[in-house]
Formats: sequence, C-alpha cells, structure tokens
Amino acid sequence: MVTERQREYTRKFKGKKAAVLGIGMSNAPVIRFLVEVGASVVACDVKEEKQLGAAYRDIANLPVEFRLGKGYLQRLDEFDMVFPTPGMPLDLPELVQARGKGVWQSNEIGLFLDLCEAPVIGITGSDGKTTTTTLVGEVLKAGGKEVFVGGNIGNPLLSEVFEVAADSVVVLELSSFQLQPLRKSPHVGVILNLSPNHLDHHRSMEEYAEAKESIFRHQGPGDYAVLNLDNPWTRSMGSRCPGRHVFFSKNEEVPGGVYVKGDEIIVDMEGRKGVALRLDDIRLPGEHSVENLLAVSAVTTLAGCDFTCLRSVAKEFVGVEHRIQFVAERRGVRFYDDSSATTPSRSIAGIKSFGAPVVLIAGGSSKKLSFESLGEVIAERVKSTVLVGHTACEIQSAIEKAEKKFGRKTRTVMAGDFDEAVHTAFLEASPGDVVLLSPACASFDFFSNYKARGERFKELVKGMG
Repeated sequence: MVTERQREYTRKFKGKKAAVLGIGMSNAPVIRFLVEVGASVVACDVKEEKQLGAAYRDIANLPVEFRLGKGYLQRLDEFDMVFPTPGMPLDLPELVQARGKGVWQSNEIGLFLDLCEAPVIGITGSDGKTTTTTLVGEVLKAGGKEVFVGGNIGNPLLSEVFEVAADSVVVLELSSFQLQPLRKSPHVGVILNLSPNHLDHHRSMEEYAEAKESIFRHQGPGDYAVLNLDNPWTRSMGSRCPGRHVFFSKNEEVPGGVYVKGDEIIVDMEGRKGVALRLDDIRLPGEHSVENLLAVSAVTTLAGCDFTCLRSVAKEFVGVEHRIQFVAERRGVRFYDDSSATTPSRSIAGIKSFGAPVVLIAGGSSKKLSFESLGEVIAERVKSTVLVGHTACEIQSAIEKAEKKFGRKTRTVMAGDFDEAVHTAFLEASPGDVVLLSPACASFDFFSNYKARGERFKELVKGMG
C-alpha cells in the first residue's frame, strides 16, 4: 500500500528529465520506477544495442529514449536528475559539471532508502557481506518477522518498495559503490571489516573507507552502527558515528557489545547479557565465520530477536553458494568452491578455514591489490598452488618473495586456462587433501562474474571420475 509520504516523494519526478547511466541489473528497476512516476527517461550506456543484448531488450518496450555509444555522457547538465550505475566514478568531469549546475544525483539504493517505510539494516565490509546478510535475514525470519533481503546480494528491492510494510524489516548488502553517493543511512549500519579492495576504482584506501562510512554517516541519535573492534579501520570509526555504536570482538571483552569468551559468544547490550551462541553451534568453517556471527548476534539483538532463533539458524546454516561451499569428494579429495573470494584477504580466510593440506587454485583479473600477505600464507600453509589468469605471475612473485622470507619451498604450477587449472589441482592432490578454488581476484579474464567461475568449477568437479 502506498503511503501519503511516498506519494509526496514520487510527485517530484513527474515531468522531470532523468538520465540513467548504465543499463543493467541495478539500473533496470530505476528506469522502470522513473517511467511509472512520470519522468522523461533517457537510458545511457557506452555499449551499443547489440552489446547490451538482454539488458536492452528488457526495457526496449518502455517509453524510454536511448543514448548509446561513446557520447553517452554528453550534455548531462541538460537533465534535472542523473542516476549513475554503481561503480561509475563520481568524479568524472561530466558528473562533476552536472552537479555544479544543480543536477540531482542518486542511485537505486538511494531511492529505496528515501521511499522505504520499514527499518533498514545495511551490511557492508570487504569480506563476509553476503553470508552475514543472509544469516541476519534467516534469523529475523525465524523470529517471525516479514523480511526483505536485497541490495548487492543480487536482488534490487526498488521494484518491491511499495510492498514493504512499516512493520517489516529490510536487510541490504551494500557495496562501496552503492554507498558512496548516499545522503541517507540505514537505521542499523554494519561494517564487518575493511581491507584493501576495489582499488582499481577507488583512488586510495582512504577513499574506499570513506565510501563505506556512508552506511552510518547520515544516521541520527536513534540509529546504530555495528563495528568490528578487531579491525583497525573500523575500530577508529566509532568516534565518528553520529548515532550510537556497538562493537563486536573475537579477541577481547566489550562491555556494551558482543564478544567471544571461552567457547561462547556473549551479548552484553541493550539491557541484555547472556550466551547468544556456543562456538560449536556454528557449522560454517573458519575464524572469519565467528566474526560474521558476532555481527549477526549484535544486529538481531537490536532487532529484538531471541537467542534461540540465532542458535537454530547457526546450527543449520552451511553457507552461501560460492563461499567455501563443499562441492564433492573425488578419490578422497574434497573440493570447495570459494569463487566469491575476489580479494587476497578473502582467500587468506578461506585457506585458514582448513586443517587438511590445501591445493589452492588462484588468479584472475586484477583489482590492483597487493598479494604480499597472500604469498606469505601460501608459503606457510598451502601444499601446492595452481595459478591461472592475468594475475598469475604477480601472485607467483609474491609466493617466491615469501619463500625466501620463511626459508620454505612450496609447489607452484602455472595453468594455461581455467579448466586446465582445475584438472591440474586434482593431479596435485592426494587423498585427504582439499582442493580450494579461492582466486583472490576478480573473474573478468575468463568469466562474466565470480558466479559463472564457480559454476564452471562445479561442472568440472562433478564431471571427474
């Protein structure tokens, strides 16, 4: 049901000229929304019609003008409003010029936050966003709440915003690209951790961290930021929160927060103190999973959920697809798909999840991140590494540097393509070993996204004798 506040908000779009920059999954709902509320829409993209394919056909029947090809960013100052696709640098001269002339800029998440009547929980971080978002959603559902889960997890919610009742709860996974332009923050904003990521888009680690802070920057005194005390970047953010902040920690007790004590997760916040979980309740592998559950414990406590709901979900939840997901066992070798590990820190967490010898498949397209720490963990803990893709030589150099540092030699094999890498890893493994696809890189040298890479991995493993 559309509220009067929502009607008032949508009236400002009627008859206005709107440019949507980038035609894809995030912006298709924006285009449809703008058409429905009476805006005059121009859909702009550097790709031509044939290159856009299904994305173009999906909106071709709408009353939309198209501006495609190299000149798609020209004359943006002629519009009343502009909606850049996530990941488009906001300091592009054309965007800067348009803002200077008073052109209003927003994105799909910004529109959703402006329109949504329900409380919103936003979750970001360099690692663990999707798993934590999914877990929070599952615990809230177990507590009997109507829950909408979306955002960067692959489900834009703008098309459903008028169906979200005030007593529902929204859980959004949010990337730095989605957060950067926001002028409104969620009621609860979570930053799980920060480590170098997307430095092929952000000019510096400082800019990347600043983009993440949008998840709490516009909060009020009744809102919450949930932050990782163990991460130096997020620890320092507590003093900058305009609302209330809650810390969680795996390493130290946190009065007024959530922490690990012995083999238990303790919640001490909002007038509640007790054992939320035992560590052996958690079925997900790895120390990073404990950090994710600390954040989940904090968020679901703020949402009023009982600890029994948290425990029941933790005991059943075995992971999200492509995140240290068990695929199959072949001749005593276990295969795990961690294709979503597109940064060195994610791959390090994946490697550390296993006590068994690991044969690692790594490499892909560059995000301009350092592989030094990954090289050290490989030299210390990995039995054999199969490298593939654009970054293979760069990772090999990091491994060789670490080998000299630790005086330990590990085996490294170069593969010509992805299929060869998977088969080579199987040959490198012995019964009892783990073959782990955890690339530490994006997928764009061979695949359209990390999901396609993970699906190919599973196909190849399931086809092995």
